[in-house]
Order: sequence, then structure tokens, then C-alpha cells
Amino acid sequence: MKLANLEVNGNSHLGVCINDSIIDVTKALANEQRTDLPTSMMDYINADDHTQHAFQDYVTTLSKTNPAKVAESEVTFGPVVPHPEKIICVGLNYRKHADETNSPYPEVPILFNKFNNTLTGHNHNVVVPNVTKELDYEVELAIVIGQTASQVSEDEALNYVLGYATANDLSARDLQLRTPQWLLGKTLDDFNPIGPYLVTKDEVPDPQQLALTTTVNGKTRQDSNTSDMIFTCKEIIRYISQHFTLKPGDIILTGTPEGVAMGMPETEREYLKSGDTVTVSIEKLGSCTTRFI
Repeated sequence: MKLANLEVNGNSHLGVCINDSIIDVTKALANEQRTDLPTSMMDYINADDHTQHAFQDYVTTLSKTNPAKVAESEVTFGPVVPHPEKIICVGLNYRKHADETNSPYPEVPILFNKFNNTLTGHNHNVVVPNVTKELDYEVELAIVIGQTASQVSEDEALNYVLGYATANDLSARDLQLRTPQWLLGKTLDDFNPIGPYLVTKDEVPDPQQLALTTTVNGKTRQDSNTSDMIFTCKEIIRYISQHFTLKPGDIILTGTPEGVAMGMPETEREYLKSGDTVTVSIEKLGSCTTRFI
């Protein structure tokens, strides 16, 4: 399934995308006066297997009965996971990105974090903070955890995944590199656009074979594949779970490929500014667009 977190009159509704149209499942359930199925993204994420399967059966029925559908352009998307317990990020996880920044390949995953204040959805505006002159884009494959994971093996790691999403790990490079800790440059408000969809893992048989791109004002800046990752998704999940427990709804941003502004020669770096439009796209998952104001 391609699930969406819809913003409707100040409330979160659970939507599903079928053939490029959106069904508001929350509204459909309310019309049928059903209370046995999830009506929000967090309800779905925290539901047991039986309830999730029942929800999928209901969506299949909905797709056949043709309820009122709306085009993607007519809905307001919130961040696909509105309230994760943790947002964990992996730095320097693509070989060519490490090469472009003259950085050695890490021997273990470099972890840092974002907070929930960074979350925003597809097609939202982001205010350029006045504290940075070096605002950069980073297309990233986001993993959404579906089951509590502690001390899991690499072979079992992907079993704990609920699905995947497209994310943009916005970065204020001047703040990021001000100290050895990256946190300040990564955690400004709305610095994690993510969406529009949470695509369940059954639709992504191999997360290490996904094309991913970034365009700025229609011009391609990043064009790579998740096969260039230094640490694969299952290696990342195993590594993190050896140190602390992953919970349903936790988001893992798995790193960005080459092509970021910081990776260009200093005289050629084109950082983001007001008026720019950035679209990050990942094969099978969709595109997340951000307008900077």
C-alpha cells in the first residue's frame, strides 16, 4: 500500500493512494460508522498484524467500490509519520558522497538525530532561516520501523521494517560544521520534509536497488542509486538495534548520495535561497517537493 498522512481541517486523516488518486480512509470509515480499523497514520503504525491485515482488506474493498477520490494535487500532505519517537540519521553513507567531500569511508555508521520539529510534508513551504547562509538539500531513503527491534541480526533486520519513504535531510552547512557535533545544522524547523507516501515494504523488494534524484528549480543536482550505500539498510538496522531499541514509527534516514552543494568546488556552490523549489524523488516511493520562502 501507499499510505498518506492527510491534513484535513486541522486533523490528521489516514489516506491511501490508488492509481494516483487519494482515498480518505478516515472519512470512509466514519461514513460507515466503523471503529475497528485505524483512522490515523500513528494508529496504523501501532496496530497489531491482524488489524493491519484487516485494514489492507478494507482498502482492497474500497478500491473496488470506487468511493470519492481526489487528485494528489487537491490534498494537503502532512509528514508521513507525524509523531515518531526517534528520527535517526546516518552520515556519509554513500561512497561517491564521501568522495566528493574528501572524507574517508566510515568504519561504522555515523549516527546523529533530528527532532519532530523538523518534520513537514510534501508541497509545503519552508522558511529559509536567517541564521544560515549555506542551506543544502539531501535526498534520502527513509526507513520506517514497524516492530520493536532490539539486538536483531542482519538477516532478520528487514522483517522489522514497516515501509519506506522519500525524505530531504535539509542541512545548514555553516551551522553543521561550526562544531564537531552536526546537530545544530540539522534540526532547524521544517528541516525534514518527508513523503508524500509511506510505501509498505511488500512494494519494495530490494531497498538497495532504488534510483534517487534531486532537482533544484527543475535542474538535476543529485542522480544516484541506493546500491552506492556503504552500509545497507539491514546493516544499519542491525547496528542501531545493538545499541538501543527501535520502536514502531521510528524513522531512519539512510544518508545522501553525491551532488550536494557542499560537495562542489567552493566557488561553484549554489546553496538554497528564498524562491527555490526542490524536489527529491525515489523510485517506487514518489517525490517530495519543498518551496523555500
